[in-house]
Amino acid sequence: METYKTATVQFQHAPGNKEDNLEIITAYIEKAKEEDVKLIVFPEMCITGYWHVRNLSREEIKVLAEPVPDGPSTQKLVSLATKHKMTIGAGLIELAENGSLYNTYVVALSDGTVQRHRKLHTFISAHMESGDAYTVFDTPEGVRIGVLICYDNNIIENARMTALLGAEILLAPHQTGGCNSASPKGMKRIDPLLWEEREKRSDELLKEFQGPKGRGWLMRWLPSRAHDNGMFLLFSNGVGRDDDEVRTGNAMILDPYGEILAESKALGNDMVSAELDLSLIPTSNGRRWMKARRPELYSLIVQRTGEEEETRKVRFTYE
Repeated sequence: METYKTATVQFQHAPGNKEDNLEIITAYIEKAKEEDVKLIVFPEMCITGYWHVRNLSREEIKVLAEPVPDGPSTQKLVSLATKHKMTIGAGLIELAENGSLYNTYVVALSDGTVQRHRKLHTFISAHMESGDAYTVFDTPEGVRIGVLICYDNNIIENARMTALLGAEILLAPHQTGGCNSASPKGMKRIDPLLWEEREKRSDELLKEFQGPKGRGWLMRWLPSRAHDNGMFLLFSNGVGRDDDEVRTGNAMILDPYGEILAESKALGNDMVSAELDLSLIPTSNGRRWMKARRPELYSLIVQRTGEEEETRKVRFTYE
């Protein structure tokens, strides 16, 4: 397959309201079908809701959580995927067989099979665990897909490992922008009042979405994940108020050179799509450079720095 039609969505989820969130997802899938999309990507934990979860007890989170693949939300995605012959990715809270809770991204493939990625760097709640494996798989059409959720993408080794496992397209679902980073050059909060008054203050809000609290922050690192690893990248994000923070949307699709094929500047729910030319991958800079790797020089990469444990202790730190 030389080309592959894809889409990515930004939308404001309703915290804890899986039924309403799945209605929005269904509507965008039907819209994507009209455009002959073969792969559509929705945000991190968009089915269950995200930022409000930090304030929930373990029992309250378990009420939201579902098993994968047998839970009703995953089965809804499977039904839509098989009906429309489309691969669909969306995030939720998974309840594992052993009782553990995960920030999980479900990918329902067009043939009815299911893949899942458990976020490697979970900090939304002390009651939720982090995953311990990379997720790379083939679609029925023969396209190789990898998944990294939000903060997973900040760690450059995660993107490289996903590329080394053969991923041609990286799904990068997020709930980001408008976060209070500890770094003086990182993201900062957007006043929720600005979102509430967006109809009369749209110019101000767009400036925030496109500036260093949103797109400006993404552009400092997101294109490099695609470029340096020779992968297409589908960035999906929340948009609008998420509890006491404001997500900045900016749904976009990047090619293996880190160039933007499509992006949204909408101040609300939106979908963008692009036809991916997979023939660009073998000759991309990232794929050529990967062939020049000298792994014998990289022993320091597998040594702990101590930062991981500190990040685990400080639960709500963004970078």
